[in-house]
Amino acid sequence: MPEKEPSPSAKKPTNDQPDTPSGQQHTKGSKLFSKVGAARRFLSLRYWNERRQKVSWIERCQNRLVYVGMGFLVLYGAVTLKALMATVLAPMAPLPGQIASTLPEIPKPDPQALMSGGFELPNIRRATVTDRNGQALAISLPVVQVYANPMEIISPEEAVAKLHHVLPDIDQKDLIKRLKKKKQFVYLAHNLSPTQELAINNLGIPGIYFETGERRHYPLGRIAAQIMGGVDLDNHGIAGVERYFDKRLSSDRTPLRLSIDARVQAAVRDELDEAKRKFQAIGACAILMDIHSGEVIAMVSLPDFDANDFGHAPSDARFNRAVTGMYEPGSTFKLQTAAMALQLGVAHPWDRFSTTPIHVGRFKISDLKSDHFAPWLPLTSVMAFSSNPASAHIALDVGATRQQEWLKNMGFFDRVPIELPEAGRPIVPSRKNWGLTTIMTVGFGHGIAESPLAIVRGTAATGNGGYLVTPTLVAHNHDNDDVVMSDTQVPHLLSEKTSDTLRRILRLVVAKGIGKRAESPGYFVGGKTGTAEKISDRGTYLKHVNITAFTGMFPMNAPRYALYVMLDAPHPTAETHGWTTAGWIAAPLFSNIVTRTAPMLGLFPPDPSRNAQVEASLEIPLIPPIPPGVRALGPGNDPGAPPPSLLRTHHAVRSSHGH
Repeated sequence: MPEKEPSPSAKKPTNDQPDTPSGQQHTKGSKLFSKVGAARRFLSLRYWNERRQKVSWIERCQNRLVYVGMGFLVLYGAVTLKALMATVLAPMAPLPGQIASTLPEIPKPDPQALMSGGFELPNIRRATVTDRNGQALAISLPVVQVYANPMEIISPEEAVAKLHHVLPDIDQKDLIKRLKKKKQFVYLAHNLSPTQELAINNLGIPGIYFETGERRHYPLGRIAAQIMGGVDLDNHGIAGVERYFDKRLSSDRTPLRLSIDARVQAAVRDELDEAKRKFQAIGACAILMDIHSGEVIAMVSLPDFDANDFGHAPSDARFNRAVTGMYEPGSTFKLQTAAMALQLGVAHPWDRFSTTPIHVGRFKISDLKSDHFAPWLPLTSVMAFSSNPASAHIALDVGATRQQEWLKNMGFFDRVPIELPEAGRPIVPSRKNWGLTTIMTVGFGHGIAESPLAIVRGTAATGNGGYLVTPTLVAHNHDNDDVVMSDTQVPHLLSEKTSDTLRRILRLVVAKGIGKRAESPGYFVGGKTGTAEKISDRGTYLKHVNITAFTGMFPMNAPRYALYVMLDAPHPTAETHGWTTAGWIAAPLFSNIVTRTAPMLGLFPPDPSRNAQVEASLEIPLIPPIPPGVRALGPGNDPGAPPPSLLRTHHAVRSSHGH
């Protein structure tokens, strides 16, 4: 069967099966297009793959940066926290040599002086010194010394210029010179304040270092300056109690409690300074002492100085007149003449002695021209009115040997024991020259020189029952002030009877005698005036230039304290009517001090209704009656009258006026 022809549609060429030349070209273009598309797809796929890789890498870098940032944040946070801890929350102590610690612990208030039992400042080696109530008299404060290692200083000129802004007092040229030396240690300044220390530290100068130290400070300045003394740059005592107790203060940090009462010391100084200025005296001193314990409550010497400036104080201000100065005691020594005569039994209150001037060659021993005494006075009146010739007669009755023995036993031949290195030795005539003239002049306080402390010590012995106490600047630790002496503690030189008689006589001097201006109402004071012509540097007496003094005790009905006051070369005033004697100048000063300080010492006047009773207990007549059957010394019975041979010799005895 014949084949059928294909239909037209079957014969139509298709794109896939070209059968003509143009169809073949079309097929080739399609293949090319297909290859380009594939290439494009490949490139697109590669692009996106690379992009994805790049994005992934960036993301990873970003993550790493975040992690690194967080790490740095943690690190800086730790550093910040550490700095905050080190500077604010819990600061570390400075390293040695970097900056010294200068802030001591703040002391707590101590109104009852409990600190004196064991209060200590940190980093302090030298002990505090306090008064008897715990008031600090000397205390060491922590300070800083600045030094340099010149080998580490880059530019001495620049370093000194910076230091000068903080320490304007430094010698720049000298410091530059020292910093250029080939040394490893040079002190730049001492005793820096904390402010100066911090300012220097902030300068940041290489080679500058600090070391801790201490500086002695005296809070009360002039109060008790001569007693305290001072220390050197190495904190070693060089004067006063600082020197005497140097080893103790350096080895035992327990405060040293002195017997001084700072309140009383200040009051005594005020009164003494006022009198010194009023009478234009060149010097003055006063001593207040417990007659039972020997504790010195106050000791003042003028002129004085600020103890914080010891190194620049003039020698006259450092001179302690109370223990170093030696003065003729004048009529204050008549108390010892009366004491030895009464105790030895060679004289009695009713015995009478001649007041007639004693002529020794061209010299004479007499009283003031204004004195109009009876030719003969009993011992009580001799003391009350202070007659020189009569005192000389009493001394002659005692005799040279017993006079010397008495004065030696009373300590007048030796340095008074006291905790002050400056205490001097008395000026005493040699025994081989202790003739009749010396007996008489010493009898009324001339021809011998003693320290004021020796006089007040002797005064205390006449009022405390006859015990020679040892003066001390160290406070006693007794439970009360009513200390009873015994023979085993101190020398007992006077009987209670003699001591009682002397207390009455001293009260008589103030109540009815030459010492009336020493009276202090309600305190029943007793004492003895003393005026002596001053001795020049050449050893001659200066006319009308006196040492005026008063020594006494209070209250005389039950003595507790002895007080001595002295003015050196006072000038007269209208109030004294031209006189420079003790009755006009020293006695009122004594009264002022007693009146002001007695209440501080716990003493108060009794009820006025008891005054008459107290006075009666102290009564002794100016002219005591002679007991029946007793032949009293007096006209025709004067064993101590100077022999005629003495009156014809020419001894160096001047006209003496010792009131």
